[in-house]
Amino acid sequence: MQFLGDYPAKADAKGRVFLPAAFRKILDAEGEKSLVLRGDVFQRCLVLYPESVWNAQLDGLRQGLNQWNSKQQMMLRQFVLDAEPIELDKEGRLLISKRKLQYAGIESEVRFLAMLDRIEIWSKQALEEVMNQSATLGNDMEAMLGQ
Repeated sequence: MQFLGDYPAKADAKGRVFLPAAFRKILDAEGEKSLVLRGDVFQRCLVLYPESVWNAQLDGLRQGLNQWNSKQQMMLRQFVLDAEPIELDKEGRLLISKRKLQYAGIESEVRFLAMLDRIEIWSKQALEEVMNQSATLGNDMEAMLGQ
């Protein structure tokens, strides 16, 4: 499963927002009914995982952690604790909790950003700020891949 694109949307007063039709089409084609939403670990955005991708993410994390290491156990706990199951309503909307809206700074204008097998949900302003700060894509890619 691979998502592609960047779509603007608006959240209503209750925190409901339409998942872009292009993303719903991919989810339907893959038979994905359940989603998981959590805050990103690096940026002030939300990450929406199809359930199968979330489960693979957890499996990989679990394999990389030592269950007998208290720091690693706490890291896993914090990662899982932030996750919320999400279901789309019959109109294709998802409900984002107040806590998650506050975390991401989302008031009304939202941007859905495809990130391969997951979807990031940003406040429009926050995404613009982050993208303006990291406008060195060509230089960064050359440094990483050019050798």
